[in-house]
Amino acid sequence: LKEVYTLTGITKNSDGNIESANVTVDWSAAGYRLPTEAEWEWAARGGKSSRGYTYAGSNSEGSVAWYSGNSSNKTQAAGTKASNELGIYDLSGNVCEWCWDWYGGYSSGSQADPKGPSSGSFRVYRGGSFNHDAVYLRVSNRSFSSPDDRYYYVGFRPVRTN
Repeated sequence: LKEVYTLTGITKNSDGNIESANVTVDWSAAGYRLPTEAEWEWAARGGKSSRGYTYAGSNSEGSVAWYSGNSSNKTQAAGTKASNELGIYDLSGNVCEWCWDWYGGYSSGSQADPKGPSSGSFRVYRGGSFNHDAVYLRVSNRSFSSPDDRYYYVGFRPVRTN
């Protein structure tokens, strides 16, 4: 597969770990990458099979999500709750998921497959986690953080571009 991301201007710490880099994306490359925020939400809503649920696959958070109300404050095995309409598990709850997009306001006009702002200070993550209240599990909920922050409740789910 062709690499989707290109890193330039890399700086590393004394352990050899990357501390900062400029990252660009080749949207036409057939490879793995983070989903855009729009792609993540489309999948969480159930795609063309959407039934308009509040959470990814249900209006009842406990049937599809591990969250503060049922997780014992820790991650749980993936796929142990019901999937959404596309057969995808854990889009609501368990761990939040990074998206490619920089955080910013939505455009007021209609868009097809938007990619978000071209730059910013914060990246979007979606889905809520095992230590969040149910309101944060809604497929419409957005969160953001600096891309160099690390949290024990945030992960990622790569997508493959064809």
